[in-house]
Amino acid sequence: MIIDSHVNLHAPQFDPDREAVIERARAAGVGLMVTICDRLANLPAVRAISEAHADIWHTVGTHPHEAKDDPDLAPERLIELAAHPRCVGIGETGLDFHYDLSPRDVQAKVFCAHIAAARATGLPLVVHSREADETMAEILEEETRAGAFGLLMHCYTSGPELLRRVAALGAWFSVSGIASFRNAEDVRDAVRAMPEDRIIVETDCPYLAPIPHRGRRNEPAYAPLVLATLAEIRGWDLAEAEARAEAAFFALFRRIPRP
Repeated sequence: MIIDSHVNLHAPQFDPDREAVIERARAAGVGLMVTICDRLANLPAVRAISEAHADIWHTVGTHPHEAKDDPDLAPERLIELAAHPRCVGIGETGLDFHYDLSPRDVQAKVFCAHIAAARATGLPLVVHSREADETMAEILEEETRAGAFGLLMHCYTSGPELLRRVAALGAWFSVSGIASFRNAEDVRDAVRAMPEDRIIVETDCPYLAPIPHRGRRNEPAYAPLVLATLAEIRGWDLAEAEARAEAAFFALFRRIPRP
């Protein structure tokens, strides 16, 4: 089964043809998708998509860009929302020091609320990290000492030291279309260093379309291209890459029944 572990199907880019996008994904061999919540205000739209489709699940969370809109977010609120039977993860959350669209201290505070919710629910934490390697590593190491939680470094493009430190914590990593970009050798180096049993794939659609679709709207139908890129980088054939990514996905997203 090809699984797209990170889609944003509620995004306005899909308003004209959302159902057709979902059907194209299925036709391309994508058997399961996780649609991601980027802010709690969007959760009803995210949840409606997963409720309408047996092969789509959802997460609950607030992206670091949006942390400023809910600076006092409590773990209890996330825990309550995560009780929905189609909710399978906490996030997308984390730190983004590139754009700094929310104050860094607010990002960290909201991030820690998500970690507490992941620990309490047993659901995996879906982490966004950009230009925040040292702070990210410190927070995750400190929080892990307080109690373990499942951890997915989504669309990993950060440095080798953060990869080493979070891999030591048991983190999973997801590979996106960025790994296919001609100038992304550093990302391919990171993919080569990831633990082989903790790698999954994603499109992050409608963003980050892989080659040859770069610059256009991304779709979950392009997940097989990301899988092929992973296979090439790791020296696996397609069947092995698919089997490994599937096994890693279900080892992390344990609320989803494995077919």
